[in-house]
Amino acid sequence: MSIEMQHMRQTKRKPNIRISQTDHSRLTAIASSSMTENPEVSEELLDELDRAKVVADGSIAAKVVQMGSTVTYKASTNDTKTVKLVFPGEADITQGKVSILTPIGTALIGLSIGQSISWTARNGRSHELTIHDVIHPLNVDQQPISEKSVRPSNE
Repeated sequence: MSIEMQHMRQTKRKPNIRISQTDHSRLTAIASSSMTENPEVSEELLDELDRAKVVADGSIAAKVVQMGSTVTYKASTNDTKTVKLVFPGEADITQGKVSILTPIGTALIGLSIGQSISWTARNGRSHELTIHDVIHPLNVDQQPISEKSVRPSNE
């Protein structure tokens, strides 16, 4: 393989993601049951679930996007947006609630602060986003964790 092809493969590689066992089970069921009405997004969600590292419930770090998380990200347009990732029946874009069964929702799940991902909108346009803050759904009173405040452990 040429060096150019290796570079292209590395730049297209998706970031590692983590998903809790419960979210993984629920999202697999939702994606499978939505295959007829929404095949493209359902297939993309199943692909994301297949590549995710599934971890025990309660062991997802606060900096990881999961169902119910409020996420601030910077889009490829340089706009900074804050949304809450929700199940399909809870979606309401006027309230900033984005369904997991949308291209952006599927792109967000499992990402950590500082990670970026490319995704394709329903209109076929490619976008990229970078996670800046995450508020864990179980800690709604917490302050956002900015990428500047996340420090590697010395342990």
